[in-house]
Amino acid sequence: MQSVLEGRAPSSRPVLVSIGVLAWNEADVIRKTLDSILRQSIFAELSRRGQRCELVCIANGCTDATPQIAAEVLGAAAREHPAREALVARALDLPERGKLNAWNVFVHERSAPEAELLVLLDGDIVLHGEGTLWRLCQALLDHPEASISTDEPIKDIALKPRKSIFDRISLATSAMARGGAQVSGQLYCIRAAVARNIWLPRGLPACEDGFIKALVCTGFLSHETDTRRVIRAPGAAHVFASYATVLDVLRNQKRQMIGQTALHVLDGHLRRLSPAERERMAETLREMDRADPLWLKRLIGAHVRGTRHFWELFPNLLGYRFQRLMKVPGPKKVAYAPAALAGFLVTLVSSAMAYRFLVRGNTDYWPDTTSPDLNSITAEGGALGA
Repeated sequence: MQSVLEGRAPSSRPVLVSIGVLAWNEADVIRKTLDSILRQSIFAELSRRGQRCELVCIANGCTDATPQIAAEVLGAAAREHPAREALVARALDLPERGKLNAWNVFVHERSAPEAELLVLLDGDIVLHGEGTLWRLCQALLDHPEASISTDEPIKDIALKPRKSIFDRISLATSAMARGGAQVSGQLYCIRAAVARNIWLPRGLPACEDGFIKALVCTGFLSHETDTRRVIRAPGAAHVFASYATVLDVLRNQKRQMIGQTALHVLDGHLRRLSPAERERMAETLREMDRADPLWLKRLIGAHVRGTRHFWELFPNLLGYRFQRLMKVPGPKKVAYAPAALAGFLVTLVSSAMAYRFLVRGNTDYWPDTTSPDLNSITAEGGALGA
């Protein structure tokens, strides 16, 4: 593990918030992402309170200039940021590729030990407005019953003045998926004490946000789901690049189907642990990884071999799209019906793709996507020239 930039000299100011930016081959947009973070009001707010915010960009297995660009941006911020007395920055370059490993390294090794709150975000999003990060933190400070705060994810196509049919179906599909506070792996804030009792196991495919939410909302599988553990921070939002082609959508949904299958398998396995093992979940999962790095992959493989059809990968695979439609109020059901039908067809195709992938013994699937269009998004979230 190489530290590209180790930040400034130690300060007596305590670190309240540690921000981890997880990036893989994001040279096209990492500067934009970091700039949108550095324009946030959280640094001035913490400076006023006599506290600090730590910003760590963790590039993992990059084959482009992401680590160098991150080091350049954060180095300039350390010297020139208006609230630099409340900011400590580090850019790390991990040789091993993988978001899960980067998450574990940040949470358990590289975030400030005294931090009360951790913010996790991807290296290919743009924060909307200047108050998003502080609103995420403030939501947890104001609500002691909650463990995670989330924002509103905004597809970049929502900012287009003229939208295609494909755009409208994509936006309608996203609107139906909203309901309560959903944890998006792109950006969320979590209490440090809670995060440090989570270890993302090797072989967990592209579903870390669902795994984290399941553990948090059930008190590490000790009780029924309590949705109050996750809250939406008012006025907080970020913009991300939507998938531009049908093939990209299918690849993303294939990834989601693999992830949901893994969550189903993992939930059943972890619920058989003893209460003491679930209480120290991070230590338990870490030891399972050490004892057998392929344990989760073996469980997923056994589950897939025991299913006869692709629609049996996890419960309600065929029905959840229409259940979402039924929750849409009144006349909007008619407007959203085409999106529900399109989503159902995508689910059919992508779940069949996922089944073929898993039945061969594979679990690691990370489609290579880039988000260069985010460079046309302003800090306020609007498209330049719109």
